[in-house]
Amino acid sequence: MKLIPVRPIPPAVFEELGFYWYRSPEAPEYVAPEMVVIREEEGDSYYRAAAELYDMFIEAGQYVIDNKLYSLLDIPESLIELIEWTWEDEAHFHIMGRFDFAGGLEGIPVKLLEFNADTPSTVFEIALVQWMLLKQNGFREEMQFNSLYEGLKSSFTRLRGLDHRFGNGEGRVGKALFSCLDYSIEDENTTRLLEQIAFESGLVTAFEHVHRVYFSPKEGILLDTDSGVVNYDYWFKLIPYEYIGREEPELARLLTEIVKNRQAVLLNPPYALLFQSKSLLKILWDLFPGHPLLLETGFEPLQGRRCVEKKTLSREGANVTILDGDGTMLEGTAGDYETYRSVFQEYVDLAADAHGRLYQAGVFFSYEPCGLGFRRERGIIQDRSQFVGHVVEE
Repeated sequence: MKLIPVRPIPPAVFEELGFYWYRSPEAPEYVAPEMVVIREEEGDSYYRAAAELYDMFIEAGQYVIDNKLYSLLDIPESLIELIEWTWEDEAHFHIMGRFDFAGGLEGIPVKLLEFNADTPSTVFEIALVQWMLLKQNGFREEMQFNSLYEGLKSSFTRLRGLDHRFGNGEGRVGKALFSCLDYSIEDENTTRLLEQIAFESGLVTAFEHVHRVYFSPKEGILLDTDSGVVNYDYWFKLIPYEYIGREEPELARLLTEIVKNRQAVLLNPPYALLFQSKSLLKILWDLFPGHPLLLETGFEPLQGRRCVEKKTLSREGANVTILDGDGTMLEGTAGDYETYRSVFQEYVDLAADAHGRLYQAGVFFSYEPCGLGFRRERGIIQDRSQFVGHVVEE
């Protein structure tokens, strides 16, 4: 694979932007001082894969709902009504998700690893950082598969058109509250970036940590401000739904009532948890056996073949184990997701550079594929694996 060195963005610029996690504990730079050179047809193949797979995920999600397979996906019972309700109401529009792919470079076929359907992780890196690298190094804007910022802006605009509370779009402007927990600067600044994009789409926006937000079945999602209590039409929360369902069942109940009473729309919608669960990879394989974009996946180790054990709702590369054909562990990561169901996915090699670093592609989907970026590592890709931007070969 082809890499080109680039002039890095100064730390002071990152910090002014709010990108404070530009350094990794495991490496001098979290953002690589190189970019992956791809051919136009390689970028097209990633985008085509994401578009086709999204339709397949919709079909698989419907299959789960029709057959009540929630326990198979480790979905808490407290979230089931909320998932089913939002699935049927078009106002609950799926804002974004990120497909992770193996292959796609140097003639290696694209293969789905998973769909991070309920996370904005790497939005900052793909939408802003790699675009800044492109501009800083004198490349033209069209030399990147990257319209993520504009795609998200369009999706926030589309939200209002789907919300019947706004009629034909005339009248009052929708208000959107963006929230996260108060312990992570990465979470907060990623949430604030999304708030900025939503503001540019025409929504009235605000940010507040979750512990200061109020929930009422009859009044909706509320914030007590200096100018009085404000009611919000939309709530984006950078908190996993499975955490709400397991650790905050009363909040799950309140959100269900709020949604059913049409007091607010949740972003991402609760049904994104169907796509987030890695058990859906097994269901996809059952529905589309042998599909060229899929890897065989089951609930037991694949006999006689190397496979990857993942937990249904694990995140950021935690609790991943690579098993040899005889079940011997070759490599693994620790994590807090041991209690979830295991799925076993066929092992496939990632593209590698001359230094033995492995590359995983990520493609954001927001109504359509709209942003490509890469992570690299010498082993299993994890939360702080290096981010690598890309440039299209001239």
